[in-house]
Amino acid sequence: MDEKYNFETLLSLIQSRRSRQPAVYDSRKIDTETLRTLFECARFAPTHKKTQPWNFKVFTGAAKDSLAQEVMRAFQEYMPAEKFSEAKQQEFGKKVEKSAAVALIILDAHPDLLPEWEEIAALGAAVQNLWLACTTKGIGSYWSSPGFIKNLSGFLKLQENQRCLGIFYMGYSEVELPVWDRKPVEDFVEIYQ
Repeated sequence: MDEKYNFETLLSLIQSRRSRQPAVYDSRKIDTETLRTLFECARFAPTHKKTQPWNFKVFTGAAKDSLAQEVMRAFQEYMPAEKFSEAKQQEFGKKVEKSAAVALIILDAHPDLLPEWEEIAALGAAVQNLWLACTTKGIGSYWSSPGFIKNLSGFLKLQENQRCLGIFYMGYSEVELPVWDRKPVEDFVEIYQ
């Protein structure tokens, strides 16, 4: 059977995906149409019982200002006083400000239909699709899951079955990151014949 798609291109794309943090983003904006195209890729992640348990709340432009303030508030609320660092709090706000777009990754669970782990796996696949799509557009991206995200529920107006599982930072970046070694396939795959 002939290959319908080019495997080498797919493999190269997967191998090129990197976590690029906001510190390496430049000042270019991501327009709304590009964002919609990126999230179109997320939409086609595998999902058991077709629950599509993902929801993304995306902040750009001036909306990032309120998100940055909420992130800093949530950080302060989450951290015990003896561990609180104003510098770390400011760092989280700066990550939002430096990004062209920030997506809050929301699990929209269906506990009556599926175990939560299956919904989280589907959400992870949607984020991976989004990450790969960003890679094709030269957009750096980074999934962060700090403990304080649970304190964003009120700000995000989440429903009872919803939970924020991460912050996905996005911004154009020309910075090339090194390829780090992965263990060989033989170390984690056993094929029985």
